[in-house]
Amino acid sequence: MTNFRFIHKIRIYLYSMGKKKYRFNPDTLSYERIDVSLKERFSKLLAYLSSSLALALVIVVVFVNFYETPRSKMLKRENQRLLTQYELLQKDMGKIEDVLDEIQQRDDNIYRIIFESEPIPSTVRKAGFGGSNKYSELENMSNAELVIETSRKMDVISKQTYIQSKSYDEVLKLALDKEKMLASIPAIQPIANKDLKRTASGWGYRFHPIYKVRRFHYGMDFTATTGTPIYATGDGVVTEIGGSSRSRVGFGLEIIIDHGYGYETRYAHLSAFKAKRGQSVKRGDIIGFVGNTGGSTAPHLHYEVLKNGQAVDPSFFYYKDLSPEEYDRMIEISSNIGQTHD
Repeated sequence: MTNFRFIHKIRIYLYSMGKKKYRFNPDTLSYERIDVSLKERFSKLLAYLSSSLALALVIVVVFVNFYETPRSKMLKRENQRLLTQYELLQKDMGKIEDVLDEIQQRDDNIYRIIFESEPIPSTVRKAGFGGSNKYSELENMSNAELVIETSRKMDVISKQTYIQSKSYDEVLKLALDKEKMLASIPAIQPIANKDLKRTASGWGYRFHPIYKVRRFHYGMDFTATTGTPIYATGDGVVTEIGGSSRSRVGFGLEIIIDHGYGYETRYAHLSAFKAKRGQSVKRGDIIGFVGNTGGSTAPHLHYEVLKNGQAVDPSFFYYKDLSPEEYDRMIEISSNIGQTHD
């Protein structure tokens, strides 16, 4: 019974020591209570909270890096799907660019050549976007380089498509105007010459009959008696008549017709006129008569075709009244004559 009481007291004593701090004093051979200050208690509490916070932070970091939440998994899948869509869009735009380049080549090298229109300069087709950086708001996005490049390519394609649509509007207008253009382009001989006997000197270097030197002949001569009718070779408007200020020396009386589309024709050494300045004429209308005025050595017609102000070979423009065989015969005749009449 005594032992039981002793053990019970020891348990009570130990329990009381668990709540309070004690220190054994060897001098007195007894336990002395330790009084803990408020500051020490606060410091221990702060240390406990700090260690707990650090541990919690470590747990969060590990959780975030090694464990994905359902939402993070969903966002990751969505991001990957968008990335794939951008890559596929890049490939599709590459195909669109190839098709657009082909369309532009056809536009410049087929359609515009047919209608004799200047191609659109590459500086216009390929012009960039100036000014401030319009993609700055995309620079902070993930995969920013891919997103910006896709956006830029889309803008370029949009601009080129707009320019091409405007070009086709112009080509359509040219096509609708084709009938008028075909009627205006010089396409017949300026005098009646079905048997080709009136064909004289043609385009190229010839011996000048007056100056006795070899000079370039910028046109074609047709021999005919004075008073032979001269025909307009295409629809147009008479812009010059008489001794024109635009004439070269020795052309005498002449007529210049503006056919539009960059084409003009000149008829020189005339004896008389039938057309007047400002008059509209049709292909085949009589505009004047063969003569021997100016620096001419015999009655004949000097005929020129000009394109955008530059003389071109008139023999290229007789397709309306000559067969291929007749055309070849005319070229042969005009090439074998070594001297002009003016």
